[in-house]
Amino acid sequence: MPNDYDIGSPGATLMAALAGLLASRKTLPPALFYDKEGCRLFYEITKLPEYYLTRTEFKLLKTIAPDVAKLVKPSATLVEYGASDETKAAVLLRAAPFRYYVPVDVAGPSLDDLRDRMEHAWTGVTVLPVTADFMQPVMLPLRPDETSVMGFFPGSTIGNLRPDEAVTFLRRVRLGLGAGARFLLGFDTCQDVTRLLPAYNDPAGVTAAFNLNLLVRLNREAGAGFDLTRFAHQAVWNSAEHRIEMHLVSLGRQTIQVAGHAIHFADGETIHTENSYKYPPERMRELIESAGWRCWRTWTDPEGLFALWLLDQG
Repeated sequence: MPNDYDIGSPGATLMAALAGLLASRKTLPPALFYDKEGCRLFYEITKLPEYYLTRTEFKLLKTIAPDVAKLVKPSATLVEYGASDETKAAVLLRAAPFRYYVPVDVAGPSLDDLRDRMEHAWTGVTVLPVTADFMQPVMLPLRPDETSVMGFFPGSTIGNLRPDEAVTFLRRVRLGLGAGARFLLGFDTCQDVTRLLPAYNDPAGVTAAFNLNLLVRLNREAGAGFDLTRFAHQAVWNSAEHRIEMHLVSLGRQTIQVAGHAIHFADGETIHTENSYKYPPERMRELIESAGWRCWRTWTDPEGLFALWLLDQG
C-alpha cells in the first residue's frame, strides 16, 4: 500500500476527510484514528480502569479457550480481523493446535512489529500478516495442508459498524473464510450508562487525546488548519440506537481551511467520529443469522457485560 496505515495515501486521507466534513452533518471515518499515535493511544485506553471491555473479554477468552481448542484440528488456521497485536489471539494459539495465524489489519507497521515479535517467540505457528481494510474483500494468503479455518473478531470492533455494515462484514467474512469455517465473535452487551460513559470519556483524558488526534493527522496529511484548543471531545449515549457516539465539538464559530476548502463550523457543531453499538444478544443474533451464520456456542461473563459467540455455517 502507498501508506502503511489504513486509508492509504495522504491524498486518500484528504478525500475521505473532505467527503465527511463537507456533508450537512459532519463526520470523519473511524479508520483515520489508527496512525502510529492513534494506535499507541488506543493501547493506553485499553489499560484504563474505566475501560472494562478489554479486561472483561480477556478473562472470558481465557475461560473458554479450552472449549474452543477441542474444536480445532491440527494444522488449522486462525484468521483475526483488526489484529494490531497478538495479545488476544495468543490465548487461542496457546490452547489450540493452530498452524497458521493470519492477522488482518489496516496498520501495516503494527503488523510488521507483530510478525517480528512472534517469529522470535513462537515455534510451530506460521504468521502471515495481511495489511488490508477488512470492510473490503480480503485476499487471504495460501496455507498449504490446512485442515480447517476459524475466524476471530474480538474487542467489540463489530460495535463500530452500523447494523447494515455489520451484516455486510459478516457475509463477506463467511465467503472469504470458505465453506465449513467457524467464526469467534466478540461484542459488548453492556447497557449501563453509568459504566459506559466513563469508558469513553475517562478522567485522564486519554480518549479525548485519541479523538483529537484525528485533527492532528488531518493537519499533517491533509494540509488542514485545525486548532485543537478550539475543539473538545464528547461522548454521548444514544439510547434509541443503543450506541455510544464520539464527537468533536467546535468551541465557537470558526472556519477551517482543508486543502483549499473552507469548512464552516457553528458554535457547538460537532464532527461525528465514531459509533460503538452495544448490542442486546437478541439483536446480535438477528444480524448473525441474516448474514448466513448460525450461533453455535455462546459465552458471557458473570456480569453480562461482554459476549463471545462461536458461529458456524449450519
